[in-house]
Amino acid sequence: MMLRTCRVLCSQAGPSAGGWQPLSFDGGAFHLKGTGELTRALLVLRLCAWPPLVTHGLALQAWSQRLLGSRLSGALLRASIYGQFVAGETAEEVKGCVQQLQTLGLRPLLAVPTEEEPDSAVKTGEAWYEGNFSAMLRCVDLSRGLLETPGPTGNILMQLKVTALTSARLCELTSWIRKPGASLELSPERLAEAMDSGRDLQVSCLNAEQNQHLRASLSRLHRVVKHARAQHVRLLVDAEYTFLNPALSLLVDALAMRWNSPGEGGPWVWNTYQAYLKDTHERLRRAAEAADRAGLAFGVKLVRGAYLDKEREVARHHGTEDPTQPDYEATSQSYSRCLELMLTQVSHRGPMCHLMVASHNEESVRQATKRMWELGIPLDGPVCFGQLLGMCDHVSLALGQAGYAVYKSIPYGSLEEVIPYLIRRAQENRSVLQGARREQKLLSQELRRRVLGRGLRVPH
Repeated sequence: MMLRTCRVLCSQAGPSAGGWQPLSFDGGAFHLKGTGELTRALLVLRLCAWPPLVTHGLALQAWSQRLLGSRLSGALLRASIYGQFVAGETAEEVKGCVQQLQTLGLRPLLAVPTEEEPDSAVKTGEAWYEGNFSAMLRCVDLSRGLLETPGPTGNILMQLKVTALTSARLCELTSWIRKPGASLELSPERLAEAMDSGRDLQVSCLNAEQNQHLRASLSRLHRVVKHARAQHVRLLVDAEYTFLNPALSLLVDALAMRWNSPGEGGPWVWNTYQAYLKDTHERLRRAAEAADRAGLAFGVKLVRGAYLDKEREVARHHGTEDPTQPDYEATSQSYSRCLELMLTQVSHRGPMCHLMVASHNEESVRQATKRMWELGIPLDGPVCFGQLLGMCDHVSLALGQAGYAVYKSIPYGSLEEVIPYLIRRAQENRSVLQGARREQKLLSQELRRRVLGRGLRVPH
């Protein structure tokens, strides 16, 4: 029955030689999931759409531990939020989750749930960053090991959070140094040379301690990418706050000079571009043209963005211009323009240019699939799609069953590591959680259909 259902979905939804056929995101693929999974998804998404739970999540977690005890509180979390959004704690649990995804035509994009918050005074010291470095290496190995499980082939991708390996404060300072007219000591070429040769790098604007941390950070980044390249794992560098992004782009450019050269087999280091920032389209255009001129492969994860409230708060505090788009419609227009730019790049440069359309927005996904057909970009080519584990399954499943490459962003780890991470992500993605009403409606319809015993919606 499962195989027959998949064939029906593919024949209905996939692009055909006779013309582009729009995908249907009506929840028809939900029948591939069990009733328990759908029930948990509906309950958890409704809970996460309740603003007080997101705002006071950490306090509520601490309160539940005091009231119920760690064991019962942990069991409730595992049965709900943790179980919905996290692959598990051990390698075996992660592999089990990935095997389930693979049977649905979906692929894993592992994420280590650790980072330094810019205003954190606790997570400092080289030992903390070295611990994160070891966790990143283990994530590379785990990502590579997942290839051994049966399922769709394709690129092995993994998320990389730079502020887990280098101080956010140093990134902020480096971003200031990189402003026009400031010091020219920091360049992608100089950083790439320092990483490749292992020579000491001295920046006059930094003190001795900061220079030492910069050298250690460059070493960690270089060794992670070197190990990932050896294991055939491509790294997608996460975007962060605006005041950190110039430094992150500098580091990605330096890594790209070494690892995205034509002889390396496509981009091994990708950057993330946030469409909700006003200057994103122009920065993306310049970066794509620069990579083309240099003959470098170019990898991009395109997102709408998750730090809206924080960005506006920082701009008000410093009395600077708000860097974000004025409203959701303007952000959608920006995303559409960036998507068109990148799909055109892919059609011109082929395997030298890769794109992940990381979006929960149905119209953006439809635009991408239509333009792929019009530009002749194959379904199994250099364009893929990405959504969060536990969310937007009505889109992910429809794409996967139609033959597109679809990745689910998958955090993993212990409750103590992951729950604070999930709460921060929920606080950053309030609009996504509150905008999941359509998914909730589709889940309710599917569960109601099952309760009433109407059978499969797929024609026989």
